Order: sequence, then C-alpha cells, then structure tokens
Amino acid sequence: MLSTVGPDGAATLAENPDRLKAVNAEVESMGVRVLAQWALLGPYDFCTILDAPDEKTMARVALVLGSRGTLKTLTLSAIPIDDYIEAVRRTPAD
Repeated sequence: MLSTVGPDGAATLAENPDRLKAVNAEVESMGVRVLAQWALLGPYDFCTILDAPDEKTMARVALVLGSRGTLKTLTLSAIPIDDYIEAVRRTPAD
C-alpha cells in the first residue's frame, strides 16, 4: 500500500509520530499483517507491505483508513514470483 497524508494527517504525525504504530495495530486488528513499512521521499509518504487473507479484507482496510480524510491510499495486489511464472507458462488450453 502506498499512502499520502493530507494536512490533517501531517498535523497529527507532527504532534504524535507514534500514531503510525497505532494505525498499524488497527490494521492488524482487521486481520491484515503489517510486514514492513518505510517513510518515502517523493510523491508518496509511506510504503507499507501488508499480508491480507484476500482482496475483500484489504479493500475494507483501505476504506476504513481513507474514510478518515487524513490519508489517501493506493493498494496494489502482488503475486509471488513463482506463482506468476507458473501462471504465464500455462497454455490457453490448460
């Protein structure tokens, strides 16, 4: 998940940087594991690697976080490279 914070989110982080950890705990309470997280310099503020059981769960997380108005997210579904290779090797008849 790539995310950008808006003015209210930036103000919250300036006052309480530990809020990031609280949000991660909220995400985990929704059934999604936070595997890694980085602060970014560029068009996005954070990159968070998440492990969700399915796309529906991830959609709920993105909606809950975005509904606060302090954060915009871009979620990207990822396929393990070995699964990808297996999928593209198959012929259309498979």
